[in-house]
Amino acid sequence: MIRLDGHQRIEDPLRGGVIALGNFDGFHGGHQAVVGRAVHHAKDEGIPAIVATFDPHPVRFFKPDAAPFRLTTLDQRQELFAAAGADAMLVLPFDAALASTTAEDFITGLLLDRYGAAGIVTGADFVFGKGRGGNVVTLADHARRLGFFTEMVAPVDDADEVISSSRIREALQAGDCATAARLLTRPFTVRGTVQHGDKNGRLLGFPTANIDMGHYLRPRYGIYAVTGRLPDGRVLKGAANLGIRPSFDPPRELLEPHFFDFAEDLYGQEIDVAFHAFIRPEAKFDGMDALMVQIAADCDEAKGLLEDI
Repeated sequence: MIRLDGHQRIEDPLRGGVIALGNFDGFHGGHQAVVGRAVHHAKDEGIPAIVATFDPHPVRFFKPDAAPFRLTTLDQRQELFAAAGADAMLVLPFDAALASTTAEDFITGLLLDRYGAAGIVTGADFVFGKGRGGNVVTLADHARRLGFFTEMVAPVDDADEVISSSRIREALQAGDCATAARLLTRPFTVRGTVQHGDKNGRLLGFPTANIDMGHYLRPRYGIYAVTGRLPDGRVLKGAANLGIRPSFDPPRELLEPHFFDFAEDLYGQEIDVAFHAFIRPEAKFDGMDALMVQIAADCDEAKGLLEDI
């Protein structure tokens, strides 16, 4: 899939496409409905389907000190958009210039002139432009006057309420992997490069692949049943600790998956770690013997939870 820079003009053969417009962090079931409609229109008209996403997220621009909240990286979103049938991902860098762009200029100067959009598809709650001055009504009004088409996709409900990134974040912060996975349509997955640690896991007989959480949302600290996907496509089962490792000094936040029956060197490799089930909160142990017994029990529980995967 092609990645387009929002600062640049879109040229043929991708000009004149349908743009799905939104943040799309997480690319949950509701986001998938928006992109699905854009892809449907594009196929019917024989034109490109482009998914536009903001990076950094507008919240990060306006609140730079906000706690990490991302559900996906750009690379993850690009893969998800491609799997949904899009032809390109358009990355709109959310900077001071974009923040000060009026809704009118966003439509005429960016969507129509710079990107050459033939159609725009958004969710019902999408807002844009300086001071959040534009919404789906603004888009529809301009579409009638300027000759492009627009569609507003209604929110998608699950068994409880509307699917949203906020609900997914709340579920993860509560350790509710099942709800997060249902809303996302896949397990929450952290992608990161395996780094060298202090080798405590190896000394305990449970070597781990240490990953920094970066800008990802922090799920509830504790022990999880996880799967890992390696660069070569292999999928491994394991148990992971997410937290500050209270049994060791100094405290250091890490995601530390231990993969069962695996002894290869992963240092420097980028891997995916998918969260399937919360096992228990993080805890401090009096000694290494007690910690080793608990880790063994955690691994046994994780194996049981992952048995059907």
